[in-house]
Amino acid sequence: MRALATRALAWCLCAAMFTASSLTTAAPCGQTSTAEDDNKRVVAEAFHRWAAGGTSFFNDVLAENVIWRIKGSSPGAGEFKGREAFLERAVRPFAERLSRPVRPTAVRIFADGDHVIAHWEGSGVAHDGRGYSNSYAWIFRMHDGKATDVTAYLDLAPYEDVLRRIPVPQQQ
Repeated sequence: MRALATRALAWCLCAAMFTASSLTTAAPCGQTSTAEDDNKRVVAEAFHRWAAGGTSFFNDVLAENVIWRIKGSSPGAGEFKGREAFLERAVRPFAERLSRPVRPTAVRIFADGDHVIAHWEGSGVAHDGRGYSNSYAWIFRMHDGKATDVTAYLDLAPYEDVLRRIPVPQQQ
């Protein structure tokens, strides 16, 4: 019972942190919204929908011709040209190996001009029942409400461990 209460409290704290960071996306009373505010709002709202169970984050935020870079020196690092290439080569192979998808559990969002930075924690569960968790920092360069260039930082070891450990599910 104590473990359940602790988990519930942790979820409440994460929700409160996410809500607090989301509340800072509006322009102060009496001021008009700027492109910076709008960019931050687009990203914050997409994270909010994802945390609530949504599955359209990448379509909501990324331009079709986005350049997505995963920084690092291991096999999971690289550059992906186009939203579909990124989804096909980096997101889907990982997501297929999860029984519970990665969801953001704590998010902080910052904006500076046409850049939005999302620092977030995420967790999910692999098909073998083992948990996955990671910390991320994604830097979005926005244009007309969509990210056209993204640089992603994360610990690639847990990501690559899931890819190595869990076989690709057979298509039915």
